[in-house]
Amino acid sequence: MHLSQCINRAIQLNPQGLATVFGERKHTWIEFKDRVARLAQGLKSVGVEDNDRVAILALNSDRYLEYFFGVPWAGGMVVPINTRLAPPEIIFTLNDSEAKVLVVDDAFVDMLPALKGKMDSVTTIVFSGEGEMPEGCVSYEDLINNNEPAEDAGRAGEDLAGLFYTGGTTGRSKGVMLSHDNLLTNALNIINAVKIDAEVIYLHAAPMFHLADCASTFAVTLAGGGHSFISKFEPEETLKAIVRDKVTNCLLVPTMVNMLVNFPGFDKYDISGLQRVLYGASPMPEAVLIKAMKLMPKCKFMQAYGMTETSPLITFLDDQYHTQEGPHAGRLKSAGHAAVAVELKIADENDIEVARGGVGEVLTRGPHVMKGYWKMEELTKETLRGGWMHTADMGYMDDGGFIYIVDRSKDMIISGGENVYSTETENAIYQHPAVQECAVIGIPHEEWGEQVHAVIVLHQGQSLTQDELKKHCAELIAGYKCPRSVTFQDEPLPVSGAGKILKTEIRKPFWKDKGKGVN
Repeated sequence: MHLSQCINRAIQLNPQGLATVFGERKHTWIEFKDRVARLAQGLKSVGVEDNDRVAILALNSDRYLEYFFGVPWAGGMVVPINTRLAPPEIIFTLNDSEAKVLVVDDAFVDMLPALKGKMDSVTTIVFSGEGEMPEGCVSYEDLINNNEPAEDAGRAGEDLAGLFYTGGTTGRSKGVMLSHDNLLTNALNIINAVKIDAEVIYLHAAPMFHLADCASTFAVTLAGGGHSFISKFEPEETLKAIVRDKVTNCLLVPTMVNMLVNFPGFDKYDISGLQRVLYGASPMPEAVLIKAMKLMPKCKFMQAYGMTETSPLITFLDDQYHTQEGPHAGRLKSAGHAAVAVELKIADENDIEVARGGVGEVLTRGPHVMKGYWKMEELTKETLRGGWMHTADMGYMDDGGFIYIVDRSKDMIISGGENVYSTETENAIYQHPAVQECAVIGIPHEEWGEQVHAVIVLHQGQSLTQDELKKHCAELIAGYKCPRSVTFQDEPLPVSGAGKILKTEIRKPFWKDKGKGVN
């Protein structure tokens, strides 16, 4: 399978149909393919060759979608960068991936001076924005307008399509290697689960660098549907786009659903044309979901559970199980069934499947599982041992095959749909000279699901405020990784016999009233 077949199929099904709409700018599928092929030739003209990495740091747009297809068309690999990262984290991603080209838009040109001189491999910066082109950059539109269409490079199957960076358990981000087969398998899983066809208009409201949104990117294209874009999620802009572009489908992380249904002007917009909302990336508070279902009775809500390493869909909870009554009552608390091309099991510490109802680690295998972590062979072997992807999520399976997630074995926090590995935050905190020891944990938060919380012991005679700590961390890591709350204590943190900080003990007071270890 190859990503370019998505475009070819869309043209066969719907050649003059809407491919993209971004504000006043619209393209049909015929026009989209021409732009992608010209972009590919433009990238070749600035030196992109087979397997070269092309990174992007930009907000959502139709050009972002062209990038997703134009880069592999040219023989390269995409590297979408989280737009919330701090400059040191962006530099790490660029250098670790050895990106040759960086695409930026208006929102991030002001960050270029902070990157200048620190990018080891970037030779060309492409400006994809609407404003004045910065000095030293190449125009995105010139790459398209000044080049003839390129022949498809023919990358397919096990060839890598991109590196998708996710938080690190060892204090550094990991580049997840996803192949063409990985992403197309996910597209087929999504098409089957969400019932996507050529009549769909999908709104990119969630950030396009994130695999949660990207889960539908290739599926909608393969089905010949249309793509609508807003630069970033804002409740009113989302509502306006749904009405203006006749949106039928979208993905929203739970915090977005919460902000949308609590927006004061919600009832001013007729969004009855919205047929399906897929939600995922973090657990959905049941109260928020019930409110959304009441406010949008004609819309079907569906849950997706997965991770970057699985392209990302693992399980899917259909609309029919979103009820509190009848034979399906209670399924709403589950993460659903395995997607059609996914095999999974709940296993003990020896990777042996446990009995139904028994808690263990969620393991999965199949063509949706990543090829591994970029330049991290030992971690890849450990994560994919025995031929199974070890998710580090703890859960159980009932007699109906439904998966219920109850905890995470990795020290990870999911806040507002973003993964935060506590070691990344702890590494930043430990760089403050006043800090003697610290532990970062996730605590329940009504809006964000979980909140990053730090428990800190200071060196004797030192002082530090919560605001000072936040400012310190913000210079080193993305804002969403910084602690939102802090507890300062005099007594040492509890440790095991081996000297390891016992975060389970530190977490207990915050989670004692919860029935599980995730929110």
